Amino acid sequence: MARAAARPRAGLTALLAAKEMVLVCGSGGVGKTTAAAAMAVQAASEIGGRVLVLTVDPARRLADALGVGAIGNEARLVPPEAFTASGVEPRGELWAAMLDTKAGWDELIRRHAPNAAVRASVLANPLYQNITGRFVHSHDYLAMDQLHELHASGRFDLIIVDTPPSRNALDVLDAPGRMKEFFGSRLLKWLTLPYRSRLFTAASKPFYQVADRVLGSRFLQDIAEFFILFQAMEPGFVAHAREVEQVLIDPRTTFVVVSTLEAAPTHEASYLARALRARDMHLGAIIANRVLPAGITSKASATSARKLAALDSGTVQRVAVAVGADPDVVGGVLHDVATQFHDTAMVATREAERRAELSALAPLLVSIPLLAGDANDIADLLEIAEHFDA
Repeated sequence: MARAAARPRAGLTALLAAKEMVLVCGSGGVGKTTAAAAMAVQAASEIGGRVLVLTVDPARRLADALGVGAIGNEARLVPPEAFTASGVEPRGELWAAMLDTKAGWDELIRRHAPNAAVRASVLANPLYQNITGRFVHSHDYLAMDQLHELHASGRFDLIIVDTPPSRNALDVLDAPGRMKEFFGSRLLKWLTLPYRSRLFTAASKPFYQVADRVLGSRFLQDIAEFFILFQAMEPGFVAHAREVEQVLIDPRTTFVVVSTLEAAPTHEASYLARALRARDMHLGAIIANRVLPAGITSKASATSARKLAALDSGTVQRVAVAVGADPDVVGGVLHDVATQFHDTAMVATREAERRAELSALAPLLVSIPLLAGDANDIADLLEIAEHFDA
């Protein structure tokens, strides 16, 4: 499906219009999921085409703002009514999905198994069932594989990915390389050797009998059989991992790092920006979220705060009458606000310094102000998107 002609925009919207895949990264708690959803809503509204927002973050917060109910492995269309209810006529379609690790691994095995017998054996292996059933958060390689499949399918014109928190996001990016290394590792050879060598099996049989009594019947045999079956799928996995790596460094793919301007998240954002550059991955923009207004640091604001702290009782009385509150309470509130303004101004000054540091790391820095409340619907997400091109 061809994209509709985009309206002339600059900034982050122009970046979205120029790319096919956007991976949104950042440390936890900085508003990364909300930023990814806002970018997807903006793209569907302003650019057109078929837009998918995919979260690999275990938190299921995305569906609330988009109004699609529970999100799963299969992409779901955000109803056009969700846009029109916010006074917007979208130029394209918005879809949403969330990585389902168990279902995704089953599909991966079906795709790469060399024959039906291997496929059935892997899916029935107790170790495989245990790994996929319990360790559902260990989905780094699967996440990258699904991104590749979605991109290669041609179903969507733009895919926006909400990745796990910062350094875990690097694990996701490095997952294809680790998958290739695993198939050639000593660990895999050690795990499968007992069932490939009769001599080794005979010599170690007493050890395995003891291990089975301690760990459970056939425990080590299940492990070895699983990895022998896994090795049968090596050609498909390794070839696919190379393709995924190429997608991540493709010019049509870009990364957007989200951060607040507090010390720790800014440090993480800087680390992530440099790590992306070291991996030859394109960093398109950094979003500074929940930024205090620049005017707080002005001399006029400081002067106003001092005057507010020195208001006479008559002025306080008039304010109290205007707001229908007790004069003593109003006087205390005004005094507290005025005296604490200096601390807020100091925070804003530090934010300006950190914003300058981040600006030097990316071709585009987007500042989103501190907004009242959370993003609960598409209208709220579009309010955030208004700052993408400021």
